[in-house]
Amino acid sequence: MKVVVPGGTGQVGRVLQRSLAAQGHEVVVLSRREGVVEPGARLVRWTGRGPGAWCREVDGADAVVNLAGRSVSCRYTDAHLRQMMRSRVDSTRAVGAAVAAASRPPRVWLQMSTATIYADRSDEPGNPANDERSGVLGGEESHVPLYWEYSVRIARRWEAAQQEADLPHTRRVALRTAMVMGPEQGGVFDVLSALARVGAGGPVAGGTQYVSWIHEADMVRAVDLLLARDDLAGPVNLAAPHALPQAELMRVLREAWGRRVGLPATAGMAAAGAWALRTDPELLLKSRRVSPGRLLDAGFELAHPTWPDAARDLVAHVVRRPEGVGLVGTLREMRRGTAA
Repeated sequence: MKVVVPGGTGQVGRVLQRSLAAQGHEVVVLSRREGVVEPGARLVRWTGRGPGAWCREVDGADAVVNLAGRSVSCRYTDAHLRQMMRSRVDSTRAVGAAVAAASRPPRVWLQMSTATIYADRSDEPGNPANDERSGVLGGEESHVPLYWEYSVRIARRWEAAQQEADLPHTRRVALRTAMVMGPEQGGVFDVLSALARVGAGGPVAGGTQYVSWIHEADMVRAVDLLLARDDLAGPVNLAAPHALPQAELMRVLREAWGRRVGLPATAGMAAAGAWALRTDPELLLKSRRVSPGRLLDAGFELAHPTWPDAARDLVAHVVRRPEGVGLVGTLREMRRGTAA
């Protein structure tokens, strides 16, 4: 197939590039900046806002996997939140317009979304995990900071933008994605591992808030399934079936690294640490409990369905990576991604 990947230069995009190219597909990455792509892929410039020469790549392509959007690993200032909204909605509308104008439109459009669209339910521990059928969307919780509601609003408008165009020949899927855990330096797993290794990876604000996650290998396999299955459209949760409280997630991760000590942190301490890393405590404090209902119903079997297995596998990959496991490199890569 020919697969066009707008915004495919981030961590998730690089993983998808490698997987798609390894399968023999033609991979075209759309980026606002010049950059290096994975072997087997090529880069085409776009603005992420309107039509241009890049639209010729969409016309005749078999699939589009749109990952474009400003990184959420930043301080949630008003300016940054508005940039998140614009970058996601504008780029999605641009892709929709290109698909609508194509003489040979792609048969499928996978659009990145987020598990953040679901409500924070940390005050109701007995509730089941959010699946696509019965999950509760967020935006009206009285117990969370007001700007968390804006994150949900971003997610809702992001998905709505995919549905605006009249595309009778293109199947559309919204990828409600949990935290993607991969061994790359500067990614979320690497940062959590750095905390675990230095003894700071304990419960945050009590640690009862749920963390939903997916191993990057299963994320790639889920994308392959959704590209192939013509009967799957609409929102699909990309998450492992077993979300777990933050305190438990970090305890298992410390064990995978052979560490015992994990100092706890208050919400205020988490906010101070997030500020120092140029990110936001919402990523640690919001409870995300998501279940991949539609993937499981479709017969999808995860290679890493449980966190202990996934954590051990990822630790083994981190240990083997050429750049090693240094904390300085982790923080440098994280700050570089935030700046981008």
